[in-house]
Amino acid sequence: MIIVIMIVFGILSFAVSSRLKSKFKKYSQIPLGRNLSGAEIAKLMLADHGIQDVDVTCVEGQLTDHYNPVNRTVNLSKEVYHGRNAAAAAVASHECGHAVQHATAYSMLEFRSAMVPMQNASAKILNVIFMVMLFGGFMLPSFIPWNMALLVIIGAYSIMTLFSFVTLPVEFDASKRALAWIDERGIVNSQEHGMAKDALKWAAMTYVVVALGSLVTLLYYLSLFLGNRD
Repeated sequence: MIIVIMIVFGILSFAVSSRLKSKFKKYSQIPLGRNLSGAEIAKLMLADHGIQDVDVTCVEGQLTDHYNPVNRTVNLSKEVYHGRNAAAAAVASHECGHAVQHATAYSMLEFRSAMVPMQNASAKILNVIFMVMLFGGFMLPSFIPWNMALLVIIGAYSIMTLFSFVTLPVEFDASKRALAWIDERGIVNSQEHGMAKDALKWAAMTYVVVALGSLVTLLYYLSLFLGNRD
């Protein structure tokens, strides 16, 4: 069953990721009326929100854009940093949306940041357990009872599932802030606004798939544990 779950959500993840890349490629080919680059838009949005201690940098890779709250940087991929189109405007302003969340102490972002150490620890614990189960499953009961191992897996997946669902409002809120700002500031016209909104919608769907996949996996292991108890 766990293999079926992995295959189903693997296919969903691939489909959504492919759709996102397709949308980004399509909207990247349409020049922005204001002819502003992603870097220029990011710097302008930060300035408009009075944020002066966040740098905008260019990083390698495709769709590797992210905001780093530790060193306070908005990191944009080359396509976004130099791009002068609706897709670049959407991604650049979205990442700045996270910087605005950080600056205004947005509660869900703070909660998510506080969960990062627990989420990382949970991922490492799961990796160890699954490696043991894969290469020496017959040895597992000699170290830890099966029901206890299930409880550990359930506990770790509970944290990871909570983390993935907390991520959703953080991402949706960043997109909401981005779309509102690029509209109010006149960065995009009505047609370009629609493109930016569509691109951000598919970006958000990647997080939705991860959250649902984590929840279904958690419920599966929970059902195993309850079944063993019966």
